[in-house]
Amino acid sequence: MNADRHARTMLPIPDRPAPGLTTYDAKDAETAFAPIQPLLPPEGAPNVLIVLIDDTGFGAASVFGGPCATPNAEKLAAGGLRYNRFHTTALCAPTRAAMLSGRNHHSVGMGSITETATSAPGNSSLRPNTKAPLAMTLKLNGYSTAQFGKCHEVPVWQSSPMGPFDAWPSAGGGFETFYGFIGGENNQWEPALYDGTTPVEPPASPDEGYHLTEDLADHAVGWIRTQKALMPDKPFFVYFAPGATHAPHHVPAEWADKYKGRFADGWDVQRERTFARQKELGVIPADTELTPRHAEIPAWEEMPEALKPVLEREMELYAGFLEHTDHHVGRVIDAIEDLGQLENTLIYYIIGDNGASAEGTLNGAFNEMANFNGMAALETPEFMLSKIDELGSPSSYNHYAVGWAWAMNAPFQWTKQVASHWGGTRNGTIVHWPEGIQERGGLRSQFTHVIDVAPTILEAAGLPEPTVVNGVQQSPMEGTSMLYTFDEADTPERHDLQYFEMFGNRGIYFKGTSAVTKHRTPWELVGGTLAAFDDDVWELYDGHSDFSQSRNLAAEHPEKLHELQRLWLIEAVKYNVLPIDDRTGDRLNPEIAGRPTLIHGTSQTLFPGMGRLSENSVISIKNKSFSVTAEVDVPERELSGVIIAQGGRFGGWTLYFAEGRATFVYNVLGIHLFSTQADSVLEAGTHQVRMEFAYDGGGLAKGGDVTLYYDGNPVGTGRVGATQAMIFSADETTDVGYESGTSVSNDYTAESSRFTGKIHWVQIDTGHDGHDHLIDPDERLRIAMARQ
Repeated sequence: MNADRHARTMLPIPDRPAPGLTTYDAKDAETAFAPIQPLLPPEGAPNVLIVLIDDTGFGAASVFGGPCATPNAEKLAAGGLRYNRFHTTALCAPTRAAMLSGRNHHSVGMGSITETATSAPGNSSLRPNTKAPLAMTLKLNGYSTAQFGKCHEVPVWQSSPMGPFDAWPSAGGGFETFYGFIGGENNQWEPALYDGTTPVEPPASPDEGYHLTEDLADHAVGWIRTQKALMPDKPFFVYFAPGATHAPHHVPAEWADKYKGRFADGWDVQRERTFARQKELGVIPADTELTPRHAEIPAWEEMPEALKPVLEREMELYAGFLEHTDHHVGRVIDAIEDLGQLENTLIYYIIGDNGASAEGTLNGAFNEMANFNGMAALETPEFMLSKIDELGSPSSYNHYAVGWAWAMNAPFQWTKQVASHWGGTRNGTIVHWPEGIQERGGLRSQFTHVIDVAPTILEAAGLPEPTVVNGVQQSPMEGTSMLYTFDEADTPERHDLQYFEMFGNRGIYFKGTSAVTKHRTPWELVGGTLAAFDDDVWELYDGHSDFSQSRNLAAEHPEKLHELQRLWLIEAVKYNVLPIDDRTGDRLNPEIAGRPTLIHGTSQTLFPGMGRLSENSVISIKNKSFSVTAEVDVPERELSGVIIAQGGRFGGWTLYFAEGRATFVYNVLGIHLFSTQADSVLEAGTHQVRMEFAYDGGGLAKGGDVTLYYDGNPVGTGRVGATQAMIFSADETTDVGYESGTSVSNDYTAESSRFTGKIHWVQIDTGHDGHDHLIDPDERLRIAMARQ
């Protein structure tokens, strides 16, 4: 191998031209300059593909013994290595931030998801500039870089069209190309997409066969082919992160129908079947014990008989969703192979950024936002049964029941969010690199963690960990390269100390032994009393003889338990885990959490054409009275279209015109629509249209009275029976003069939502002005500014 001509510890690599003769005339025979050479990594550096599946437990995919067919994962494992002790952080954004930086999640400010960020350094959602992302390091060393899919690492106050874009993939994230979505989840049929930092619409509709995972694979395949066509000597780094299999579990019906009848025996039986299959495959030790079901999780036999067909369908949809996802991952891998690049492509196929999700309630959900608003009781068994044929379709936003999540984490205890136990953090992982791994179809059982991915890739590429990036001195990576395991199946593990923490669920692993304590139950979002941290009950497990954490040794070895508890505290101090924060709902409020907010005061003025505004970019109107006033020009023809809409089909509100009359619709979770329409048509000319909502008060999610006005005169009244307390949508946005995504009201579609008049401005107001339901246009900005 030729000596590398670059000093790569300082990035960008400094330009250091060698001194030499400078001639006066370029035609002089002595004129000589070295040819310009494009920046490349060291010779032999592999292409890199990271595939990160969302919300998939250790016992879900067939490649690790689960019921969901993953033939492409199986094929990859047959040519590479399975890792059965690979770990994540128990939640999506923290896992992603850790993986892309090589540091623990609290070290890069991502102690939880961005929506619950606080001002504490470990929970701020702000990655310090002393911890540059892997993609930036690879790009500055000559890699082509691209990300396709989910990015949940952008602080919520930086997710508006104004940025700043430092944390977006294609800006500060180091990816030259990004096509995907910003946030924790997205509608698979009608997603809110970005190309770089520019919002774009899906290229087709659900009726035309559109699905997000297929679209992401199309873009990834196209980019890889283009990159190798134009830069064949340059390796690529592709991060493929579909929204699947996070809820909503959206998948074409034919994929789910493959599994009809497969889950009729319920989650207890399915868990036992998976366990037997895992032993048969050898992906768990032969002496592993199946951990029992906790009391908080109902037995299948305890579920209402009338609900069981719905529960079966929930799991059929999830299984089809995972198989569908694996199919499109296979398309990306096939494209690499077709280009002759598979032999020298290092592939990580990480099946889950955490354990399976138990956020779908004990019964599952037609619209998972019901649970996040504390309104899951609206989805009765009768309601769920009435919606069984819609589950998985564009008219649903569905999730499966807690019992299925538990089954998908076999043989371990608990689920996503429970960072204490392996059910939340142990994810089956495949590594494939024919030129770098001699063994085919091997199993590796060294303890590994998502923070090990970045240092592994750097070592495989022959690149040093940078000490300076963009002028900032870097702190060392906290992960350990896995390269030593590639050709040494039995070599002792080098990553032998690792803390875990999420919402107070916490644990420590040290040289084979783990001490853990579960503090919070993921699906109990409302009500309940949490124990004091010092009162949490800790458990002790010997991983040398107990793969699944099935035998609690705390009573037998109290001194060992105390030793590990102290070690957890030391690691927690080292990596900014303290203070432990078990709040959930309170942290959604930026004032309580201490994070920045774009909007201050009680008024916000918006203008036509503004759109894709997340809920964190718009003044909150929840659990209070509010008004919406718009100044519009009405044409001679009949007026129609949206003035402003927030949310979409599965929850939100909109003020619009239908057949010339102002209409206000409040949509509660796609279950109840409350409509108020003006009793007269608005005549041509310039007018103010106003909607006032008088909140009943007395708690969260209450109803209220609606009054519509033209130019200060009442023209219609109505009633909203209930509202949403916490969140309208994880992916739908606020738009002025049109509506993107799905439609709040059934009266229009996204295509027909564009306002046919002219909007001058729209003002949302959560304070009462005493201006007699009319805003003086000359005073509008003064009023708004006075409230900041």
